Amino acid sequence: MTQSTQVTSYVELDGTDLPAYCPNPQMPIWSTHPRVFIALDHHGEGKCPYCGTTYKLKPGAVVKGH
Repeated sequence: MTQSTQVTSYVELDGTDLPAYCPNPQMPIWSTHPRVFIALDHHGEGKCPYCGTTYKLKPGAVVKGH
């Protein structure tokens, strides 16, 4: 029996990186799609509806509200 492991990649965000949007500046130009702002849930995670990239707040990140 062969076990497969799934590698999940994500982009870590600090409080200064908000509001989060995709595609982010580190993505290559060939993988661009229309810019969309990522809503983070109460766990500090969100997913791009176009490419599926997951965005997470770094542990201990301070988010300042308006």
